[in-house]
Amino acid sequence: MADTHPNILAALSGLVCALIFASIPVGPINLTILNEGAQRGFRWAIFIGLGAAVMDTIYCAISFTGLSQFFDHGFVKAFMQVMSFVFLLFLGCKFLLAQTVKIHTRLDDASEKIEARIEQKVHAHSAFATGFIRVAANLGVLVAWVVLSANLMSHDFVDDTWGAKGGCVSGVFVGTAGWFLFLSFAVSRGHGRFSEKTLLRLQHFSGLCLIVTAVFEGAQIAWHLARHHHH
Repeated sequence: MADTHPNILAALSGLVCALIFASIPVGPINLTILNEGAQRGFRWAIFIGLGAAVMDTIYCAISFTGLSQFFDHGFVKAFMQVMSFVFLLFLGCKFLLAQTVKIHTRLDDASEKIEARIEQKVHAHSAFATGFIRVAANLGVLVAWVVLSANLMSHDFVDDTWGAKGGCVSGVFVGTAGWFLFLSFAVSRGHGRFSEKTLLRLQHFSGLCLIVTAVFEGAQIAWHLARHHHH
């Protein structure tokens, strides 16, 4: 991986993160595509997904702006690594222990109020606008991308250059749009035969993946601390 061009590495990192976080957890966009795709077909579902992918990519781009100057300080890098460990562990446990597909949080309440206000003003009737607004109103998506982008930069997967950041953002769009394309196709062919039990299993698996990632992150932090103490 060390010989990989920084921009290609950044694009691949964005692609992988997008695939993981678009497919897990079973969020409002996935549920909207599952419900509306079954009723209105593939074309309607994919436009919801495209709207969501565009807004996801915008939030990712926003999260990269302004992060650069923070990484001039080593302690900020370390702090972000600890924060991402806590964030991933918290989310992982929440999804692994979930009893229902929809996990409600205070952030969801705020997001739903924002979404209702935006929809009142915009009167979105198109599939693209539906996907775009649902992600725009979801504050958790922005928080997740701020943590993710900081984590990618702190681990040097994304260099502090516009080329690398642009590559990562492009990878995020391809990964997110790719997942929603797959989901739209699957639901239009399967006529929405996704039971609550299947979705809950997917959510539990998502939680397990996040916990494994958090443990890996924690092990890296511990190794750095041990090495620093040894020196």
